[in-house]
Amino acid sequence: MSGLVSIAGAGDNVVDCYRSAGRMFPGGNTVNVAAFAARLGARAAYVGQVAPDSAGEHIAQSLAAEGVDVSRLRRARGRTAYCVIGHDEHGDRAFLSFDLGVSRFDPSADDIDALAGFDAVHVGATSGLDQHLEAFASATRLSYDFATRADPDHIARVGRICFLAVHSGGDLDDTAFAELLERSEASGAQWSLVTRGTRGAVLSHRGRRWSAAARTERPALDTLGAGDSFAARVLVGILRDEDPPTILAAAAEIAAETCQRLGAFGPGIPIDPTILAAGDDSPVLEPLTTKEHR
Repeated sequence: MSGLVSIAGAGDNVVDCYRSAGRMFPGGNTVNVAAFAARLGARAAYVGQVAPDSAGEHIAQSLAAEGVDVSRLRRARGRTAYCVIGHDEHGDRAFLSFDLGVSRFDPSADDIDALAGFDAVHVGATSGLDQHLEAFASATRLSYDFATRADPDHIARVGRICFLAVHSGGDLDDTAFAELLERSEASGAQWSLVTRGTRGAVLSHRGRRWSAAARTERPALDTLGAGDSFAARVLVGILRDEDPPTILAAAAEIAAETCQRLGAFGPGIPIDPTILAAGDDSPVLEPLTTKEHR
């Protein structure tokens, strides 16, 4: 496949609330992949559900600003999903609280039909859409992010219908990593990608494997979204029939760039105080300016 490719993200969304900065950013695996696919020149869309609150509108507006079609982003009464992010006693980033809000939904028959107009749909394990994966895979190519979920039965069940199976293996030793990659390949997934944080990533296809080192020249400000940007570049590259070494080198670069800012993409806006009222009662500092937090 060459020329313009098209990718739809379907599933999870969230606002990532950085308590110390007092700002919230659009996020979620499938949201991030759609946004980065658009940045990479793909025709991109997002299918999901938010609430008609400030957080939901921020997600919708940020996606639209990236050129992502949000015509299938629905609104439901309730609260948009959020995750409150802080730091532990060592200064490392920590997830303090979260709420899935209204992000879980069932795609309609029209949604499935619309996906047939895309070269691939990307879904995450945290999206709660596993019961619809067969329908997605029947409509178009399925890209699925297992995140850190390594259950053999789950990989076997989902991997067999995957065009691209994405796994996060940053916390795995070499033995566990090798077992995970072999498990993904054996599932029947056409392509398997395992990212390993600062230890790079491995991409495999039909018995061949390619690896890439991480770009660690600059210290990371925030790693949130780096894996999603890496996966988006790999998916776009595969659909464009680029050679794997080129794909991985470009993916490592975009992931490194993602680590140089807070949030995966989009502007940060002041945290909606009702979010912290519901999930975290620690004080929020004055918001940083865009220049200060990037």
